[in-house]
Amino acid sequence: MNVAGREDGVGETTAGLARLTDAEREALTAYAARASWPSGFAIYQRSAAADGVFVVTHGRVVLRSRVRAGRGFVPWIATPGETFGSEGLSHNARYATDARADEESETLFLSSTRFRSFVREQPQHSLTLINQLMAERASLLDKLRELTTLSVEQRLIATLVRMSSNSTFTREDGRIVLCTQRYRLLCELVGATRESVSLVLARLTGEGLVERKGTTLIIAPPAMLAERIDLAALDNELPFPTVTDGQEQAIQ
Repeated sequence: MNVAGREDGVGETTAGLARLTDAEREALTAYAARASWPSGFAIYQRSAAADGVFVVTHGRVVLRSRVRAGRGFVPWIATPGETFGSEGLSHNARYATDARADEESETLFLSSTRFRSFVREQPQHSLTLINQLMAERASLLDKLRELTTLSVEQRLIATLVRMSSNSTFTREDGRIVLCTQRYRLLCELVGATRESVSLVLARLTGEGLVERKGTTLIIAPPAMLAERIDLAALDNELPFPTVTDGQEQAIQ
């Protein structure tokens, strides 16, 4: 997911994550297969044989790791100009997660063979694609740091800031709108139980950063969320691998 840049401890290494432009995606079309996916469609499953890499051109694709029945963890949401399934570029690869279209989506698929042709025949554009893959890897590594060092509240706010950069989660004034389905997705992105997330949202509601309208939650603008993060706590990050703090429990 694209992340708004910040200069504090949260999101610093994911600041300004680039996305492939329309022109750069267009350069792929001569080599890639285009496909459309209805909302909820399973594009692939974990452990299936993997090949190549996908680039999102429309919609969003959620990557999910199943933790137990009815629960999962979402390490990545690929939106237009971002990739997923790049483990398919390695030898004898298997997909590391499930991939599902979270809304009506469209992708370009570059098989390993076509990827090699693209690198050979379009070196300038292929370098841009490789740069995108490396930037996304850095973003995932930063999220791993958050999971192992930050509290549930800090991870929740960092996740909301990320979501605010995606217009499909926000309304015109930039506020995030969380329905029941998006609330579940938020819990999976944070890597915490619904109970832990509810405790944090209750505190944020008391501080005026979250507004409840029936079953829908309206979240404050990202600038206000960023101010809420306790920067002092980031100077005392928890050592790996502890990720719990009292009632704030990460996925077990």
